Amino acid sequence: MAYLQNKGAGRATAPPTTKQRGDAAEDAALRHLMAAGLDLVARNYRTPGRGGGEIDLIMRDPADQTLVFVEVRRRASGSHGGAGGSITGLKQHRIVFAARHYIAGLRVLPPCRFDVVLIEDRIEWIRGAFDAG
Repeated sequence: MAYLQNKGAGRATAPPTTKQRGDAAEDAALRHLMAAGLDLVARNYRTPGRGGGEIDLIMRDPADQTLVFVEVRRRASGSHGGAGGSITGLKQHRIVFAARHYIAGLRVLPPCRFDVVLIEDRIEWIRGAFDAG
């Protein structure tokens, strides 16, 4: 169905936008990570200028103070490689670029890792999904 029927009002409402679906996926990932004990440091961190990168969530693991850069991917279906298949080498490069920009502003370099949260039919958290190298 291309739209949802608004009960009681008799009017059709537009389906959620891509941004709204992405925000909902980030919200779900954030709840999942916080329930696992991670603390939110920043959300939607972007480097200035064109051609930079963005990090969906920056979390801290209080157990060892690791700074965790999280990419959240949502796909409605598993076709075309699913959510994980959409994290290309170029996307990883942009995330690493943004992470380096973020940590350049820190006085002390903490341990860091890159995680991915995939949201399809369920939430899958992949710790250490890729390296900065």
